[in-house]
Amino acid sequence: MSCLLFLLWSGAEAWGLTYTQKDSLRVVELLRDGAQQPQGTNLMLYFGHRLLDVPYVGQTLEVNPKEELVVNLRQLDCTTFVETVLALTLTTRQGGRKWDDYCRTLTRIRYRGGRMQGYPSRNHYFSQWIESNVALGLVSERKATPAGNYFPFTATQRIDVHYMSQHPDLYPMLKGKQDDIARIRKYEEEINGTAVRYIPSRLLGRDRKALRYVQDGDILALVTSRDGLDISHVGIAEWGADGKLHLLNASSIHKKVVLDDIPLYDYMMKYDHRLGIRALGVE
Repeated sequence: MSCLLFLLWSGAEAWGLTYTQKDSLRVVELLRDGAQQPQGTNLMLYFGHRLLDVPYVGQTLEVNPKEELVVNLRQLDCTTFVETVLALTLTTRQGGRKWDDYCRTLTRIRYRGGRMQGYPSRNHYFSQWIESNVALGLVSERKATPAGNYFPFTATQRIDVHYMSQHPDLYPMLKGKQDDIARIRKYEEEINGTAVRYIPSRLLGRDRKALRYVQDGDILALVTSRDGLDISHVGIAEWGADGKLHLLNASSIHKKVVLDDIPLYDYMMKYDHRLGIRALGVE
């Protein structure tokens, strides 16, 4: 059974919150355990592994007629997995131990500029998610210098997103809402044309030294060539005992949160539309 209440937080902003008691208890448990880890623990990997085997379920945020902060640790998709792990990590680092602390952090991560202002304010495209969270100082994008010919970030994507505004009927909370569709289109246009560098898939088989910019616990965004989209999947970087880069992720293939057995290079090379990765360090 879901619980629904309205919280008043800073700035007298109020919004709906959808969760279950199991979710809130789980969050508090994880925050407590995270605080007890030795100094230097990679919390992104620690919390990511604590969520292993949680079932993969899509559209877990699309459960209300109006936008509310949905907290669901019982079912995760690739984006909510990353958001959950990041929120747990940042809350722990900031000394937060309470449910409200976590919800505040998750709101900052999930919404444009850290503020919930209806359905369009959610960072629907992951390039928007990156832009918002970099601006808030929550993550930083990994980059190489021109002096090294930007290696391994040798490829460039020019963002051209329009999938949501052209297919609103595919989104239950957007269908038939012309004002919201117009806002989505406006946000798409704001980021379109932006050029970003990424590591092409063909280089992902290199060793840790060659890919030194990608560190354990980084958030990896998989760049796609699919029309109207920018990123097709997200997960967390983990260097394996085999010396290869692997992906910790909520997998639609495995139907649960897994650390993929196969290296990320092999995973990426299976499909032509997977062009490469952007990498984000957690601040």
